[in-house]
Amino acid sequence: MQLDIIFNNDQFVAVNKPSGLLSIPDRLGQEISLKDLLKEKYGSIYTVHRLDRDTSGIIVFAKNEESHKQLSQLFEGREMEKYYVGLVYGNMMNASGSIDAPIMEHPGKATKMMTHAKGKASLTDYEVLESFRLFSWVQFRIHTGRTHQIRVHMQHIGHSIVCDEIYGDPKPLLLSALKKNFKLSKTSEEERPILSRLALHSYKLKFVLSDTTFELEAEVPKDLRAVLQQLRKWKG
Repeated sequence: MQLDIIFNNDQFVAVNKPSGLLSIPDRLGQEISLKDLLKEKYGSIYTVHRLDRDTSGIIVFAKNEESHKQLSQLFEGREMEKYYVGLVYGNMMNASGSIDAPIMEHPGKATKMMTHAKGKASLTDYEVLESFRLFSWVQFRIHTGRTHQIRVHMQHIGHSIVCDEIYGDPKPLLLSALKKNFKLSKTSEEERPILSRLALHSYKLKFVLSDTTFELEAEVPKDLRAVLQQLRKWKG
């Protein structure tokens, strides 16, 4: 697999992770992960944070114990600015706002999280970048790093991320949902989805390490750009 390296120095490497690839090995260890690929390329690699398998975008791995400690402290101390973009269902009532709702593990489902008063403090800021008939393209900044935080918070306010199989509607996005009077071509038996993965992308990290300010960005991937193009085209 061709790695999309955003930045690389002696301390850390930042990668634009594709959707569908594990950040780190899972318990079974049967599937290749981004960490495995980076170990092959650089040798020792240390996990600092992770992205959900289906979330694309920027992720940082440390290259030695000292930078691992420093980067981990930035995340734990909330000194790492983390920005995402995503497509959500519906038009949001407010153009911007904050979701302050504690998150905990779902008692009945091992891989699921939920908002609950007994959960850990969780804060997400959002800003609507573009509104469409049935969807909104939104920027998120997360101040905490809970598992599935943005996905849980967006479900909490009734605007789940598009194609979220755990917290929303898992069905793929079809052009017929956007385009009025859609007609399937005569050569096709069934409509091909324009998006069939979680519409969430980690696009920017901003932090200070060893007196140097880093502002690293991962370009929005082709599949999400194509969806936005279609949404703009059929906006009316």
